[in-house]
Amino acid sequence: MKDLLRWLFDLLRYLTRTLDWPLLLGLGALMVIGLAVLYSAGGVSQGSHLVLAQGARFAIGLGAIWALSRVPPNRLRAWTPWVFLASLLPLVLVLFIGTGKHGHHWINLKVFYFQPSELLKLTLPMMLAWYLNREPLPPRLRTVIGSVLLIGVPTGLVLLQPDFGTAMLVAASGVFALYLAGLSWWWFAAAGVGAATAGGLAMFAPISWFSFLRPYQQNRILTFRDPENDPLGAGWNIIQSKIAIGGGGWTGKGWGQGSQVHLDFLPEHTTDFAFAVLAEEFGWIGVALVLALYMFVVGRCLWIAIEARDTYSRLLAGTLGLAMFVYVIVNGGMISGLLPVVGVPMPLLSYGGTSAVSLLAGLGLVMSVKAHRPVHGY
Repeated sequence: MKDLLRWLFDLLRYLTRTLDWPLLLGLGALMVIGLAVLYSAGGVSQGSHLVLAQGARFAIGLGAIWALSRVPPNRLRAWTPWVFLASLLPLVLVLFIGTGKHGHHWINLKVFYFQPSELLKLTLPMMLAWYLNREPLPPRLRTVIGSVLLIGVPTGLVLLQPDFGTAMLVAASGVFALYLAGLSWWWFAAAGVGAATAGGLAMFAPISWFSFLRPYQQNRILTFRDPENDPLGAGWNIIQSKIAIGGGGWTGKGWGQGSQVHLDFLPEHTTDFAFAVLAEEFGWIGVALVLALYMFVVGRCLWIAIEARDTYSRLLAGTLGLAMFVYVIVNGGMISGLLPVVGVPMPLLSYGGTSAVSLLAGLGLVMSVKAHRPVHGY
């Protein structure tokens, strides 16, 4: 009996030796909270279905974490160009056979809807890390131009869907790789001036200047400026979201007691505005706890990046961690009215299969960096 137990223990230790338990526990806590929020948001009629469906996706994501954590970074590096090229094919395909509310965002695979742009949140950091690993650092002008091309092609394909929010997040992940590679600060200063100028135009320029945008995109700009301009139309989502956040107070109304969601005032409460449901039912204390968990996960990724022994691993782990940080900031700013509504989900809280699996797969790559880190002297 003792030999059997010892054998089982050794087998379990062998199977889990590449997992980073602090990171996994942080992700597990976020997933549990996410399922609790979805159960409440779905109500009696849909809560159980949402939990089962999202739980199945989390299980697939955890399987991806385990599988990818066992692949050494040098093998990942060798596969990267082919993985990146393969991820571009669905981006082209979705433009012809895709479906979506305002364009072509998903491919209907009958069993589930697949969003090809989510793959780029994983494959673009891999490709930038692979490319920058082969070049002298800090990046020179030629390297920067090459990186911009690598970022621009997939970003442009996502913009054609059109999906501005996801395109900007994909581009941001590429920029993070350049930042971690030591790109000169004046590049980022110039980009900051450009972003500030674009933000100023969005706030104050006549809407006629944005005639090249689609009507729903123009409405998002107008709503960002003043949600009360169309309180029963384009401004409804953000107004109800802010009511939900403010109504939660410090301790919240209690799990399953959120009036905004259960009285159907808050649209998209299982997807884009799931974080508003959390704020109403668990209050600022619940929000602070979840944000602390996000910061722990991001910080753990950055610590693993710092400890990495090669450029590819360092850039990959750091970029994936910073990308998750931006997703949290954008969704949090969106539901509170500080940023325009661009349809970006909150990681592991919002309902969605492709986004959850791709995020967890990316963190499996981070665990691979940690598990296969060479030791000095060997």
